[in-house]
Amino acid sequence: MAKALIFLADGMADLPLKELDDKTPLEAAFTPAMDSIAAKGSSGTFLTLPEGLPTSSDVANMSVLGLYPEKNYPGRGPIEAVSQGIKLSPDDIAWRCNLVTISSRGMLEDYSAGHIEDSVSGQVIKELKNELDSDQVTFYPGVSYRNLLVLHGSEFSDKVDYHKPDSSQGKHICELAWTALDNSPEAKRTVNLLNDLFEKSAKVMAKYSSRHPKALPANHIWPWSPGRLPAIGTFAERYQGKTGAVISAVDVIKGIGKCIGMDVIDVPGATGYIDTNYAGKTAAALEALKNHDFVYLHVEAIDECSHEGNLELKMRAIEDFDSKIVAPVLEALKNEDVIFAVLPDHPVPIELRKHTRIPVPVAVCGPGIECDEVKVFSEREAPKGRLGAMKGDELMKLILGLKQKQF
Repeated sequence: MAKALIFLADGMADLPLKELDDKTPLEAAFTPAMDSIAAKGSSGTFLTLPEGLPTSSDVANMSVLGLYPEKNYPGRGPIEAVSQGIKLSPDDIAWRCNLVTISSRGMLEDYSAGHIEDSVSGQVIKELKNELDSDQVTFYPGVSYRNLLVLHGSEFSDKVDYHKPDSSQGKHICELAWTALDNSPEAKRTVNLLNDLFEKSAKVMAKYSSRHPKALPANHIWPWSPGRLPAIGTFAERYQGKTGAVISAVDVIKGIGKCIGMDVIDVPGATGYIDTNYAGKTAAALEALKNHDFVYLHVEAIDECSHEGNLELKMRAIEDFDSKIVAPVLEALKNEDVIFAVLPDHPVPIELRKHTRIPVPVAVCGPGIECDEVKVFSEREAPKGRLGAMKGDELMKLILGLKQKQF
């Protein structure tokens, strides 16, 4: 039985751009390795962001893994808490907590505080902990701007509406308030506490900035996507005893893997940005496939460049993904029985700088996968392929040999 590997290029899908002669960044980039997967196999599309759920990477990657977020989505906060090994009690509510930049005019200027360095963000979170941690509130450091806030106690609720920061850049904070989703006193109390922490955190960060000669790019916290301890079931239960491994730089993807009992492999120097350790990720994937039926090889850099609206960096990140991840893995495993799939988790159009629900292109090749007429991997060509419009667990069952797609 063949093994399987997914190359997941976060945020790679896009729309045609005038400056690229009506091509998307993926179409304009030099991507011979991804094109070879399409040329040797079949293509199609995959719906990763179902209606009624946030347009976020946790939802999208759960979809790619066949985990049906429509039924099982717990919120991004608890997924990342699991990734960090934070023990959540039944009354705990975990929030993803960005460090952000808000302009003097009150605009959400940067969801990542300039991709704040780990060393600086760690010090900021330490300051926030010293000033604001209590029996009800705990801050936890993460990677760069990606941190966590946990509220403790039955007096709080996760029934709070929020605005995803990377989809809200350029908006005034008066448009982005937290609001209760029900009339419960717990939801109202939670909103009041979040507003209080928002204001107090700004004062703490201003004091920190005043003590350091280098200007601090972060000046507020932004809690979002709350939830309680996840209960999703395991990868082995879902896929007939098969085992899987996850390789990623970011907590949310690691957290999804841990939630379902996959082997989560940390790669030194993996940053979630264009300076990530590509060679280390490639080596880790090849080693993991020796001991597992399936490897999920996730790269975040393209998504980050897309949210920045930086076309030049996005093109570079796409080509790095192709040449430094896909190509060496394909070459190393060219004589092995392995099914390869490549796809983004969601689009992030450069002009919008946020996620959209458009189905993403997917290409699959390997033992038992018939060829179609599609020869390049792109948003425009993939819908012409034999795989059609996929959703749910169709992709996973196809590449794991558990169900053949009906053409």
